Amino acid sequence: MNFTKSILTFGLASSLLFSCKDTASKPATGTSAEATATTTKAPAVASKPETASFKIDGMTCAIGCAKTIETKLSKMDGVQKATVDFDKKEATVEFDGAVLNAEKLTKAVESTGDGETYKVSEMKTKG
Repeated sequence: MNFTKSILTFGLASSLLFSCKDTASKPATGTSAEATATTTKAPAVASKPETASFKIDGMTCAIGCAKTIETKLSKMDGVQKATVDFDKKEATVEFDGAVLNAEKLTKAVESTGDGETYKVSEMKTKG
């Protein structure tokens, strides 16, 4: 009975550790799961600087999910800086409002992965 409990506990712990749905991306060397990474681009002058903050539901890990979303947002034209905080389940994006809008940011996040895992809510923009 003890052996069965041990196997069950190990299986549960393993599934929790490896439950992130994004298996295609590989974590950067030296990245910590507890740390919230910030990705920045070379600063370009935004003609209409804006900041969006929003919640992201569906993330299961910091390295695979949060980092993948952050990287995707950072690579978008018009994005100055993107930060995804896994613990708070929220993102902050500084962008050029002449190039992007809240709808495009939402679509980028929700299309990440399988297109059904991540959901954006509570979108707030300042500009």
